[in-house]
Amino acid sequence: MPTEEILQWAHERFGARAAIGTSFQGAGLVMMHLAKQNNLSFPVFTLDTGLLFPETVVLKDRLESFFGFKIESLVPDLTIEQQAEAQGPELWKRNPDLCCTMRKVLPLRNKLSELDCWMTGLRRQQSQTRADVGVIELYNADESSDRDIVKLNPMANWSREAIWKYIADYKIPYNALHDQGFRSIGCFPCTQKVAGGEDERAGRWTGFKKVECGIHTFMSKKVDFQI
Repeated sequence: MPTEEILQWAHERFGARAAIGTSFQGAGLVMMHLAKQNNLSFPVFTLDTGLLFPETVVLKDRLESFFGFKIESLVPDLTIEQQAEAQGPELWKRNPDLCCTMRKVLPLRNKLSELDCWMTGLRRQQSQTRADVGVIELYNADESSDRDIVKLNPMANWSREAIWKYIADYKIPYNALHDQGFRSIGCFPCTQKVAGGEDERAGRWTGFKKVECGIHTFMSKKVDFQI
């Protein structure tokens, strides 16, 4: 199905219980624009870890003005200072998995308790770990219950080239760091520029055997969802 039809299906099926989660990568920008163009008023949220690049913070404000809607910021229970008191300073240098869990996974899990459908900008071309991502998947949202959630990846089939052509065509604001060699942008301590020919996400968690922050791996996948 065309991406617009996938989004329309989600809107009709789940209504306000479907939301777009974005870290303002290119695919998320295109998805938000497609939803806006088709009068699909999905709630939109982002994870504000307290460790975002200044350029990312500025972009959020620009996107809210461009699209004309607010983007909810999900924040961790602990500030950076409180986390340092509890776990020691610069946890991301010693245990990035725990840092990501505290600053990303737990706030997301709380948000997903309000939703039946979580829409993401995952694309198969991004990395080997995402090569088999389904457009529509079913997950167990809470290990303590039988509640399931649909994870929708409407951008799964899009290429990087198609994403950036769309952004240019519609003049969508994007992160200025992309023009400086950053292809996938997360928290500033754990994000580096990427050399030509590398996976888009090769600049994340350099020096660690870590390729995902955990927000796409903490839930248990059940079966391929059938419409």
